Amino acid sequence: MVLICMSPILYNYIPSKSTLSSSLQTDRFKCIKTLNDLIQVTRKKNFEKQLFSGKDGLRFATPWPVAAYRAKRLKCSSLADISCGIGGQTVYFARECEIVYAIEIDPAKIELARKNCRLFGLDNVEFICGDALSEDVLEQIPAVDVVFSDPARAATEEKRDIYNLTPHIPDVLTAYSGKTSNFVFEAPPQLPPDRINFDCELEYLSLDGELNRLDLYFGRLKTCSRSALSLPGPIKLCGKTGHVEEIEMVDVKKPGRYLYEPDPSVVKAELLPELMTELKEGTSIFRMDNKRLMLTSNNLVDHPMIKNTYRMVFSAGFVPETINSELKERGYGEVLLRAEVDPAMYWDIRKELERDLKGERKAILFAREKIAYICEKIQ
Repeated sequence: MVLICMSPILYNYIPSKSTLSSSLQTDRFKCIKTLNDLIQVTRKKNFEKQLFSGKDGLRFATPWPVAAYRAKRLKCSSLADISCGIGGQTVYFARECEIVYAIEIDPAKIELARKNCRLFGLDNVEFICGDALSEDVLEQIPAVDVVFSDPARAATEEKRDIYNLTPHIPDVLTAYSGKTSNFVFEAPPQLPPDRINFDCELEYLSLDGELNRLDLYFGRLKTCSRSALSLPGPIKLCGKTGHVEEIEMVDVKKPGRYLYEPDPSVVKAELLPELMTELKEGTSIFRMDNKRLMLTSNNLVDHPMIKNTYRMVFSAGFVPETINSELKERGYGEVLLRAEVDPAMYWDIRKELERDLKGERKAILFAREKIAYICEKIQ
């Protein structure tokens, strides 16, 4: 009897302990752990249904709120998904489009994509296994309304590069130029706008307040030069196409009564000037540290592109013992430390801040230039 643990499909059946020889008991439990880990990934990534997948497929599969949004934006008669993977995005395209051509070079992945489309009860997808840029594949695809590509990329890179995607964006544009002028490419969201030199819309997308995707829209799909999208919602903020008028932004050294965290899609798309024009006068930028660019004001403001709002409680030198005494007097019981500190020292500092606190209130501590700003989250 052979037990194969790394099957590309999440099977529901695991051999029982009684059916295995003692020599396979350890492998059985390794297999259970592997499968359970994969199932847990699907839950964390908010898939609408538990997909058939291999480990890498789950890692890169598109969360369903993102897939559903894209499909609605790209709704058309015919669409080619030229790097469909396990079909996590394909099933949503098929819900909105009359016909979808799903191309994948990996035979195992395209079989999983078939299974996932059947799981969703879809029969309007034509699957093509092969290199999306090969003549053989190109001959099988007619003129379409839209071409979508989620190129392969390294899981991690020291510095993301738009030209490290496979297939390369220029190669896809050239190969499919006779079939459509409307293209969408998924790119690493860590890429800043100044490192993407294409005539397209750069849509930075956040999901549940975390940066999640970057999509590049070409042709008639382009609605502006840069945009920030927040899901669920959707809430969208657009930059201007062409020349962007300079909008004065006041950068202050001391925060006002309120601090705000902008949605990360706004920050990454470099649309803070546009956001600030929609807020009340008196809103300024406060650069908390190298990781946190915040807004501040003396009067409370509200906007759907503000991720979190905080009320300033007090400020003090970043001396844990002094801050701890003040927190005790004010009835706090917990401190969330959001400051640039040595990771190895994080819990030591937090324990010192929370020493003997017995209150019910929760404080959030930011820091800038050795000054601690103690806040409460109010939204």
